[in-house]
This record gives sequence, structure tokens and C-alpha cells, in this order.
Amino acid sequence: MTTLLEIKSSVLRQVQACPTFRRRAEGEPAATNADPPEPAAGAWKPGDGVEFFAHMRLILKKGEGRQGLPCPEVLLRSGSPAPAEPVDPSRGLRALTQEEVEMLYEEALYTVLYRAGTMGPDQVDDQETLLGYLQQVFGTSPEEHTEAIERVKKAKAPTYALKVSVMRAKNLLAKDPNGFSDPYCMLGILPASGAPREPGPRTEQRFSFRKGSKRGGPLPAKCIQVTEVKSSTLNPVWKENFVFEIEDVSTDQLHLDIWDHDDDVSLVEACRKLNEVIGLKGMSRYFKQIVKSARANGTAGPTEDHTDDFLGCLNIPVREVPVAGEDRWFKLEPRSSASRVQGDCQLVLKLITTQRDTGMSQRGRAGFLSYMLLLSRLLQFEHRSEEPKASCWRGELSGPAATILCLHGAQNNLSALQLAVLHWQVSSRHHQTRTLDYGYLLGLLEDMQAHWEEASSLPQGQEESLADSFNAFSEFGLRLLRQLRDFFPATNSTAVYRLELLLKCLSKMQIFQPSFEVCSFRTELNADISAALKRGNREWYDRLLNTKSPREQSGPQRLAGLVELADAVYEDLQSCYGIYASLFHSITDIDFFTLTFRQLERLVAEEAWVLTEELSPKMTLEVASGLFELYVTLADIQRFWSSIPGRDSRSLALAGIHGPFLPAVKLWLQVLRDQVRWRLQGAVDVDTLEPMDASSKHSSSAATASLCFSHIQELWARLAWPDPAQAEALGTQLSQDLCAATLFYTELLRKKVDAQPGAAGEAVSEPLCVVLNNVELLRKAAGQTLRGLAWPEVTSGPEGVLPRPLLGCAQALDEDLQQEVHTVTAHLTSKMVADIRKYVQHISLSPDSIQNDEAVAPLMKYLDEKLALLNTSLVKENLSRVLEALWELLLQAILRALGANLDVSADFYGRFHFTLEALVSFFHAEGQGLPLESLKDGSYKRLEEELRLHQCSTRECIEQYYLDKLKQRSLEQKRFGRLSVRCHYEAAEQRLVVEVLHAADLPPLDANGLSDPFVIVELGPPHLFPLVRSQRTQVKNRTLHPVYDELFYFSVPAEACRRRGACVLFTVMDHDWLSTNDFAGEAALGLGGVGGIARPQVGGSARARQPVTLHLRRPRAQVKSALRMLEGRTNKEAQEFVKRLKELEKCMEADP
Repeated sequence: MTTLLEIKSSVLRQVQACPTFRRRAEGEPAATNADPPEPAAGAWKPGDGVEFFAHMRLILKKGEGRQGLPCPEVLLRSGSPAPAEPVDPSRGLRALTQEEVEMLYEEALYTVLYRAGTMGPDQVDDQETLLGYLQQVFGTSPEEHTEAIERVKKAKAPTYALKVSVMRAKNLLAKDPNGFSDPYCMLGILPASGAPREPGPRTEQRFSFRKGSKRGGPLPAKCIQVTEVKSSTLNPVWKENFVFEIEDVSTDQLHLDIWDHDDDVSLVEACRKLNEVIGLKGMSRYFKQIVKSARANGTAGPTEDHTDDFLGCLNIPVREVPVAGEDRWFKLEPRSSASRVQGDCQLVLKLITTQRDTGMSQRGRAGFLSYMLLLSRLLQFEHRSEEPKASCWRGELSGPAATILCLHGAQNNLSALQLAVLHWQVSSRHHQTRTLDYGYLLGLLEDMQAHWEEASSLPQGQEESLADSFNAFSEFGLRLLRQLRDFFPATNSTAVYRLELLLKCLSKMQIFQPSFEVCSFRTELNADISAALKRGNREWYDRLLNTKSPREQSGPQRLAGLVELADAVYEDLQSCYGIYASLFHSITDIDFFTLTFRQLERLVAEEAWVLTEELSPKMTLEVASGLFELYVTLADIQRFWSSIPGRDSRSLALAGIHGPFLPAVKLWLQVLRDQVRWRLQGAVDVDTLEPMDASSKHSSSAATASLCFSHIQELWARLAWPDPAQAEALGTQLSQDLCAATLFYTELLRKKVDAQPGAAGEAVSEPLCVVLNNVELLRKAAGQTLRGLAWPEVTSGPEGVLPRPLLGCAQALDEDLQQEVHTVTAHLTSKMVADIRKYVQHISLSPDSIQNDEAVAPLMKYLDEKLALLNTSLVKENLSRVLEALWELLLQAILRALGANLDVSADFYGRFHFTLEALVSFFHAEGQGLPLESLKDGSYKRLEEELRLHQCSTRECIEQYYLDKLKQRSLEQKRFGRLSVRCHYEAAEQRLVVEVLHAADLPPLDANGLSDPFVIVELGPPHLFPLVRSQRTQVKNRTLHPVYDELFYFSVPAEACRRRGACVLFTVMDHDWLSTNDFAGEAALGLGGVGGIARPQVGGSARARQPVTLHLRRPRAQVKSALRMLEGRTNKEAQEFVKRLKELEKCMEADP
């Protein structure tokens, strides 16, 4: 046995690791893998179906991108430059006359030549560079340039002024007893004629605005300005503006003092403020104030001014003010080394001109107008130099241009808001003539928004000009939105980003509308955007319709174009949802997708309705094919809408459009049925019944058939017929056609393999293995396809349950294919029958001197070799089927060998018992092969029983015969009726008492539909009760429910009743007068459990015991097997037992 177990089948242990077939992702098999060129739409003619399914794949390929809602990452496929936007030179600022150009040139030169202030680090400080740049901008000759400069130098210099905004101070000294001060500022210009500060030691006192000051004499009142007093604070906020004329920019300086204001108070009032004193420093300041009050009320003269306390000062030379102005904090300085000050003061300084001797100023042109013209001129010049990336230019000006604009804006006293407005006006107009970056324009709007709180200070002319620029830009933007798909294609990420910025610009402009009082611009911008989008949708659709499906053509000619039109509309709707919708909703709060979907869907539906009405009377295969493809796309459009949460397709114009397409779909499905058969026929014709490659075990035709079925399933899902009743009819017909095609394919395979010559001596046929794998693959593919053909039922059933017609079709097909698999499996294993019988015969003929291992080894080696081939050639499911078939062949072969060898030695049966155990271990393969439950069922039980019985003595076989009867259970309890008996053992009398009570529901065995039953009562086995004779009841005529109530006594020892197999056998017979009695049924009752044998009987009448109901049955094969064992034995006891039983069997008929 040890040697035999080493011959385990390594093949079977690899069954679980063997991968099942997976559908090739490449589609068609190698021979037909390449997709043929796109076929022309036309009537499908008989052929091999390749062209038809190639066209079907094109339809399905369109649906691959229509699964679920689109993602922006999928749609944005290109980062190339955006399409060029339309420009119109006439939409820029008005062209200047030659005289205006000369005046603007003079204005720019004047600005540079009479500049004042300090240049910043990013500005160009070289005057010659600035003048040379202006010469380039205005395109003047050197002579003209020199002459213009000389003319400007002769003009009167401008009058300068310093704008000072005193904003706030912080961290000032506390001068009052309450810990605060009452600060105010005094500021003015120290002119060049004033006492200049001479360099000296740091202990020298600084100038301050003090009445009666001994330094420099008093300043004129107009040169000194005073802010308001801010009470009780160390961080005052003033925000007061002052303008000072400047006589000499190079020497004048701004001086500012901060003082703590102290009102004149009496000594009594000063003393009353004791409760406001805070801390020790406050106490010191309190006593100082008491002293000052005493002096003011006593000896102090009225002219002395020692009431206010000094908090700090500033001295700022005018020449140090930056050209662009500055907003900064200045640290307060002391008057002398003895002064103690702290804190900072925030000032906004700007050096401007109030009078300019230029042509534009003399003609009354406002400063913002000249700045706007100059900016436009510079912008045009700068943009030309950026030609390679013109549409991405963000308005980055060169150093000279920025410097000149800064000088001009500062000298003309233009506020930050005015500058922002001017840059927007000029740039937005320039954008319509030469495309700029929308991010730059958006930045200008945001800059304008940051200073919009000063909007009330805008001059009326500038406000009107700004409103005009908004209107012009809005019109320009709306014109672009009308051609959204041309200028901002959804597949171009650069263009989509430009669209986002454009929408932000349009949305940002609405923020300024409420502030316009004189001249408002477009108010309902969102409504205008929606109207522009609708108009653009219609124009795009009409252009597409005229290109692809012009109405001048006939219906069949227009059909192909309308399919392309519907596909284009679907792709456009995907772009609207995935790209445009989120932009419009987040920026303008416009539901662009709903707006576009409703409009385009209605237009496509109208066109489809008209065309189907025209083509219905002219239905041909060509028309049906085109209408089918059109409907699939229309169904996709409806599903697209329904897949969005909260959307209902019943409100669409396409709702109900499936009706006119029904005749075309029916005709197309008929074409599909024929084309499938042609395709399968062609695939089988070229199939060599060899595996496609090393990784697959099926041939090319199976891959083709599986792919065809997969296409059908996908197409049905795309069709998604909405009407349940019509969908049931279509789906039922399609499923029946599919089942017929599947069986047609298996028939083709059978004919193919039958026509091939078989190799001589080949036990495992590779073509048969391939056919088996093909059928299994197609069984799975067809089952999956049928499950995918489910349709919405009129009455909704349980979820996941197929409709009844489809379920019945699937079950019938699976049964047919299982039968086909069984047939091919039987055909495959039939080639091994002769070899298996030969090796089994070898075991039976082996002499007793040979060890069991040696006798069985040839059979095991043969099985191992063949199963290795089968494992290589079959998929897992088919290998299991073949193993089951081989197992059954082996069992039958062994049973046949046992039947041919009767009355042999016990060693003969022991060897086959060893063989059976070895085969079980081999086929189980430690759990990797067939399960033990499957191996030890059916024929195995019969064989095992026969082997066991062959090893038993005659009496053991007879006992087994009766044990089998006791174990037998009636599967059909009502078929043969039942018998009620009562049984007990009387120990005192040493006898067994059997009472037959009655029977019921006996089978009718006479022609009149009744029986004449009687019961034979006997004890068995005979060798246990050799002196006991059988007894019988009376015959009850013409009844199926006889009542006997008869007692029978059997004088037997209790010890015999306790023996193995001891029982009472009840045989019910039908009495016939003219022929042999008929067998009705039998039942056995074991004596081991009878009262008085199992346990002593305790008091009471035995007749009071409950009766036992026995169900009658017919002997089964397992009971007859013991009889066959006895038949083969030649001893007298066996022969007599068999003879007596055969006499009874003559009365028995087979189960009715």
C-alpha cells in the first residue's frame, strides 16, 4: 500500500491551481483579431458576418465613453494654445489726430523734464533713457525729438504742491494724569528762506511751531495747518488731508509737531481731578499740573504759552518724497537731547503739480484724459514687442513705460482708484483689438474693487467713460459666449481656463453697477449671458445640421448624417456637463447644462420624429440599420439625463420616441439572428480545433462565439427599451435566437470533430478536449448573456430574479448544453474503456503470489499518464466531469470483473478491495481532486457492499440480506400502503406473539381495481429459527383496506431473537384463484426492540401496547445484491435459501 500511495496523481493536486478560462481582452481570436475597416452602411447580405459585427463593434465603441457621468480629467485632452479670439481695431480708443499726437508727445516730454521727487528702485532714473524711449514710442526723428525737447524746456515750469494725509499715530507719551494725552498735529512747510538747519551737535534744539519762539520768527498762518484734537488717547486716528504749495522742491521741507492739548483750568478744578490719577507717574503729572495751574492763576502773564506739552516732531525734505508718493510710518523725533518722546506717525505723502504749461492743460483737458491717451499709446507700443505670445500678454510694461506713467499719474494728482479705472478702460478696449490675458484684466478689476470705496470722488466724465467700457466689454464677451464651442473648446484646457477668467471678469463687473449714478451699464448680465448661450446653441446646431444632414436630401440620405449629428450632440452634452456647467454655475449661477440639454434634446427629437415618419413606409434593411443606430444614441441621451440625480426623463421631448423605431429594431434583430449564425459558421469553418495559445484551452471559434454573445449583451443594455411589454417581446425573441445559435454552434462542432480522422491508438483526443472546452466556454458565455438580457417587467418581481420567459430559456439551454457536455465527455472517455477493462482484468488474473501493489501499479500508471494529458487539455470544470466519468467507468469495470468471477477465494476480493481504496485515494488527491462525498456514492456503495459480502460466510450473507431489509426505508410511503401490527415476547412461555391488525391503501392488483390481500408472517434468518414455519392470515376479498386482527405464536428462545439480523418479515400478497399470487409489498420488524426481548415485560396486558405501523415497500438493489452473492455460492445452505426466495420472487413484479 505504501508503494502505491507514492504513485499519487500530481496532476489532480494541481486542479485547483489551474486557472479557469478568462475572456481574452483582445477580442477576436488571432486569425480574426484585427478590426476590419469601417463598413459602409448598407443592407447586410449573407456572408461570414464579419462586416456586420465590425459595424456592431463601432456602435459599442461609441458607448464605451458613455458609461456614467463624464469626468473633466477625461474630457480635457489638450493643453495646446487656445483658438484665437476675434479682434476688431475699430473697437479700441478713438484714433488721435496729428495735432493731438503732438500735444500728447509734448505732455509726455513735459512730465519727464519737470519731474520731482525721489525715484524708486524699480524705476528708471536716467532722464535720457526716458526721453529716448518716448522718441521710439512716438516715432519721431532725432531732429524732431530735439526740437520738441527744446520747446518744452522753454515752457513755464509747473507749480508743485505736497499732498499730506495725516493718518494716525501710535504709542505716544502720556502727558495727562489719567495716563493718556489729547494729541493734535501742527504741520507746515519750511521754505527755503526760513532758518536752515545747520549741522551741529545733537544737543541743539530742533524747530517747533511755538508761539513766541525765538527761532526763525513766526511762519505765515497759511503755511501752518492744525488737525483736530483727539481726546484721551495714545493712538490717535486723524485721517485729515492737507495740500501745501512748494516754492523750491530741492530745499523746502515738511515739518510736523504733535502736541498734547491742555485746557486752562483753575487750581480748584485741578485738585478735583485727583480721583483720575493713575499710578505713581500719574501722581507726578498731577502735581506738575497743580503747579502749572497755580502759575496760570497767579504770577504767570497771559501771553506765555506753556500750557500744551510737546509729544514729538518730524522734518521731511520735500525732495526725498518718492515720485509715486509714499504711505509709511515715521518715528517721532525730539526737539533737543533733553526732550523725551516716543511713538510713530503715519503719513501719506504725494508730490503733485497744480499748473502745467502744456497744450493739453491749456485746452482744459483733464489729467485723467491725457493719462488715458498716454497709457493707450504705451500699451500699443509695448504689446507689439510681445508678438510671439500676444494672446498671453499680461500688460507687463517696461521700466521706462512704467516710470513715465508713474510720473504722469502723480503729477496730475490721480488717485489709486482713478489709475485703476484708467488701466481697466484702456486695457479692456485694447483687448478687443489685440488679445490680452484674461487674468490680467481680472486683476485690473480686482484692483479697482479694492479702491471702490472712493467711487464718489470719480469725475463725472470718468464715470461715464468707465460705464462705456463695461458695456463694450460685456458685448464683446457675450459675442464670444455665443461661439463658446469655437473659442473655448471643452477639450482644450488652456481655452477652458480662459473661459473661466472671462466669466469671472463679467461677474466682477456687476459689483460696480450699483455705484453708477450718472450712467449705468448693462444690468441684467446673467439674463444676457443665458440669451447668448441659447442663441449660440441654436447657431451651432443649425450649422451642424446643414453640414451633416441637410434637409434638401432624401430621407435615406439624411439618416447617416442624423446619426452623426446625434453623436455630436451627445459629445457636446458631455462637455457641457463635465466642463462648462461647473464654471457657469459657480461663477454666474447659470444652470448651463440644463439650458443646453433641454434645447439640444428638443431639436434632435424634432428632427428624429420627422425623419422616422418619412422613413417608416420605406423600411429596408439599410434603413433599419441606420434607425437602430440612431435610436441607440437617442437612448444614450435619455439615460444621460436620467443618470443625474433629481432628473426625470419623462419630461423630455425624447420620451416616447421609441415607438416609431420599433419596426426597425425588430427587423434589425432578425438580421442579427442570421448574421450570428453566419459568423459562427464561418468561425467553425476556419477552426482547426487546436488551442489558440499556451494560455488558453479553447479554440478560435469559441472565442469568436463568446465575443459575439458579449456584443449582443452590451447592445441590449444600450438599447434599454423603455416599454416593458415591448421589451419582453424583443427580449424573449432575442433570447430564443441566442439559444438556437448556441445549439447551432455545438452541432457545428460535433460535425467538425466527427469529420476529422482520429489518430490510431489515441486514448485522449485533443480535438475532443478542445470541443469540450468550447462547449463549456459557450455555456458560461450564453448564460451570462441571457442574464444580461433581462428587461423591466410590467409587474415588478423580486429583485435579481430573471423574468419567467428568460429564466425558462436559460434553464432549457443550460440543460441542453450540460447534456452536450455529457455526450462529449462520454465520447472522450469511451476511448479509454478498453484499456481500463484490460488493466482491471490484469488485476483479476494476477496470481495470489503477487503483492497487491504490483497488481494495481499498471492501472495507476495508466491513469496518471492519461490524467496528465487531460489536465493539460481541459479546463477545471471539464476535468472534474471527465474524472467523474472515469470513476464510474472504473467502478463498472470492477463490478463486471466481480460478476465474471464467482466462488473464488477471499484473497481475490481482498485485492479488489485494496484496488478500490487505492483508486479513492488517487482520485481524491488529498482534497485537490474529486470530493469524497462524490467518490463514495452511487456505484461505489454497491461495489463496496458486494466486496464486503463476497468476503462473508453464507450465513453472514443471509443475515446481511435481512439487515438490508430492516435498513430499507420506503421513499414513497403511500405507494404500496401500510400495515399495522403488534408484537411482544412472552418469556414464561418462551414464545413470540405477533398480531396482524389491519392494512390500508394497498395497491390494486386485480382488474376490478381492488385486491384479495393476505399476509405471510415469517421469522428470519432461517438458520436462527430452523424449526419455525411461516404462517399466514386469512384472505380478505375485494378490498384495499383489509382488517385481520389475527394472532400468531412462534415458539422461539429469546436468545435467538437477540441475534444479528433477527426479524419478523411481513409479506402482503394478492390471492389469485387461477394464477400465481401477486406480490403487493413487504415490511420487516427487528426483534431486538420488541417488548420482552429488549427488556422484561412489566405487568399489564400485552394487547394494551400501541401498534406499530409499517410502510410496505419493494426490495431494492442493495437487498438483491446479497441475493446475488448467495446465488454464486455452491453450498447447500445458500442454494436452498436462494431457491426459496426465488419462489417468492416469481410473484413479484417490477415497480409499477
